[in-house]
Amino acid sequence: MSHIPPSYCSEDAIAEQRSTKMILITGATGLVGSPLVDILHTEGADVRAVSRDPSAARMPVGVEVVEGDPSRPGTLAAAMDGVTSLFLHPRAAGERAAELVALARERGVRRVVAMAALNIDEPLADQPSRYRGDRNKEAETAAVESGLEWVSLRPGTFSVSSLHAWGGQIQGGDVVRGPYAQFAESPVHEQDLAAVAARALLGDDLVGRRLELTGPQSLTQEEMVAVIGDVIGRPLRYEEVPPEIAAKGMVQHGVPEPFVTALMDRYARDLGHPAPLTGEVGTILGRQALTYRQWVSEHAAAFRRASN
Repeated sequence: MSHIPPSYCSEDAIAEQRSTKMILITGATGLVGSPLVDILHTEGADVRAVSRDPSAARMPVGVEVVEGDPSRPGTLAAAMDGVTSLFLHPRAAGERAAELVALARERGVRRVVAMAALNIDEPLADQPSRYRGDRNKEAETAAVESGLEWVSLRPGTFSVSSLHAWGGQIQGGDVVRGPYAQFAESPVHEQDLAAVAARALLGDDLVGRRLELTGPQSLTQEEMVAVIGDVIGRPLRYEEVPPEIAAKGMVQHGVPEPFVTALMDRYARDLGHPAPLTGEVGTILGRQALTYRQWVSEHAAAFRRASN
């Protein structure tokens, strides 16, 4: 189980959920769903986690794991029994988010908290994550139009994205080669997203809001690599390569070409501008948002060479 810092939820929210709430989590084994389950369970909530393969799902003792596929809503009909709140994951539900939320309403669910994205209002073709299966717009629309209590979480770039992008290069050497060294992100810690989701599920103060969630700093890709190097004690540097070369390499390594095209377009479009900083995470949680350096420190082993 991941480490869970204290005081994620207000005392009033905790007292409320202990009485009557059963929370159903889709995407329960994912980057946000997994720590969300941990937080809710630690706070004493009744949690039901959805998994396509329950035997492989590692959940805390006391969390109920049910088999189902959110992209086939009928498989979750029985799992909705007694559920009062639903966490809706945009990749898990896919194109069937509205159908899943309609089923939840029929089964007596009162609240839906949807995971969306900061760039949700941009043209769909310009959203790279859509080419990885995320249906952020569909999930938020399903929640907002459900007739239920709703909250939409709109996170920016996850901190873990840097591990996916650069982990292999850093394990193999001290140079990270990529496009647009001065492109800036405001990476948000996945644990903070889970903490905000817990607040949205347990308390009433966030109902009816679209929450734009970023990390506390705008960092260029070059600066992020420098942070990683400082944490792991190696002189890492970012070496900029032409975007067409970087794109070709990503496609050769199996990244879908439409995703790569949308990503490169995003880099070019926003180059030279600081990443947005909303401050919402700190306001909601009543503490400072976790920094990118903190995230790297927690995941430093994943960046180090195997021999270390």
